[in-house]
Amino acid sequence: MNRELLMLVDAISREKNVERDIVFGAVEAALASASKKLYDGDVDIRVAVDRETGDYDTFRRWLVVPDEAGLQQPDAEILHFEAVEQLPDVEIGDYIEEPVESVAIGRIGAQAAKQVILQKIRDAEREQLLNEFLARGEKIFVGTVKRMDKGDAVIESGRVEGRLRRSEMIPRENLRSGDRVRAFIKSVDHTQRIPIELTRSAPEFMMELFHLEVPEIEQGLLEIKSCARDPGSRAKIAVIAHDQRIDPVGTCVGVRGSRVNAVTNELAGERVDIVLWSEDPAQFAIGALAPATVDSIVVDEDLHAMDVVVNESNLAVAIGRGGQNVRLASDLTGWRINIMSAEESAQKQEQETTEIRDLFMSKLDVDEEVANILIAEGFTSLEEVAYVPLQEMQEIDAFDEEMIEELRSRAKDALLTMEIAREETLDKTAKDLRSLEGLTAEQLTKLADADIRTLDDFADLAVDELIEITGMTDEEQAKQLIMKAREHWFDEDQ
Repeated sequence: MNRELLMLVDAISREKNVERDIVFGAVEAALASASKKLYDGDVDIRVAVDRETGDYDTFRRWLVVPDEAGLQQPDAEILHFEAVEQLPDVEIGDYIEEPVESVAIGRIGAQAAKQVILQKIRDAEREQLLNEFLARGEKIFVGTVKRMDKGDAVIESGRVEGRLRRSEMIPRENLRSGDRVRAFIKSVDHTQRIPIELTRSAPEFMMELFHLEVPEIEQGLLEIKSCARDPGSRAKIAVIAHDQRIDPVGTCVGVRGSRVNAVTNELAGERVDIVLWSEDPAQFAIGALAPATVDSIVVDEDLHAMDVVVNESNLAVAIGRGGQNVRLASDLTGWRINIMSAEESAQKQEQETTEIRDLFMSKLDVDEEVANILIAEGFTSLEEVAYVPLQEMQEIDAFDEEMIEELRSRAKDALLTMEIAREETLDKTAKDLRSLEGLTAEQLTKLADADIRTLDDFADLAVDELIEITGMTDEEQAKQLIMKAREHWFDEDQ
């Protein structure tokens, strides 16, 4: 019988073109599965087959777990203090084993054993094919639609399958069985039956298509810095040349638009704006907002935002249909871009100036004339008045040294008073809200001023409310903070 087992392993190995060890592993799994049926509980069985003689031994085993954890599976686990009595040097995570009677091969349900073995072989074949495919390092999956599965497309490349979900297709894209498809490999999960997740809507797919169409990118002469897409409609990519002799935009466009058109055709007519990347955020934003013409830009590095002024005739172009142009430009640059007309900009500046003037007049106890002088000299906060280098303030002709020292002293006193008040406000804020990771002291103060003092108050906020109160610029961070604050609700329900 053991000789027949070895012959069977050799035959399956040759027929399925897999290693003998994989077939032996399948046989061991089949024998272990049959042995488990002799026990009432969910026991753990290990079978070891001798690769040379075909002899095999069966062991029942228990996983050693920490004493404080307790037994989650009593039939397959043992506490550490009990295991030590049997094996003094055993450690947590090891196994305690004892030999048990082996099931004769002849008594195994032939069909069940066959199914286990064949399934193991299929799994091993699929894993081997997947590893060979991934070893090629390809980022774009090229294959044929094998079938449609509840709106998703199962795409086959050779004998490797990938899943393109409906949400990852280009809108209004209608794929059918037999269609030739290219998609970006989004992720790989070896535990799934179809392990490769694909996407045609992600920015990375467009970037990889340009890699294929523009040899200069592969050669390192050109680089795509970022990409933003509204799949199937419009996209923007930012490029930079590492060789001064190359025109990055023209190179990506190609002769008579051949290169960019090849990408557009693959993406169902998605129009692509190619933008010259710049280290200067303002210059980059001007290029990203094309074809709109920008009159002026005000950059706020603290809020990571820009106020972009365009004339009335360019306002609609800058914003784009449904806000598409400004949204893509914002995604491309990574900055929040606010489009406004010259009149709106003037109103906003006047409002900000009024707020700063009122701040200086109330906190520094000065008249409107002194406040206006500070504003005209570029001062926008009490911190600047208190701690700007003395030499810079001495250059203000309207102030003498005594006036400068008095202003700096009042600014420092005002800041100290405000800090004490802020600490008192924070003390009234619930401890659980203060411990919410990701909120700064300044943001907590703004929340307290808005009467948001407990974790439940915070959890009740909508994302836009949180952004408005705190001045956050990252919408995703705001979502995560709110969901974190709501976690205790679900714990209580459970």
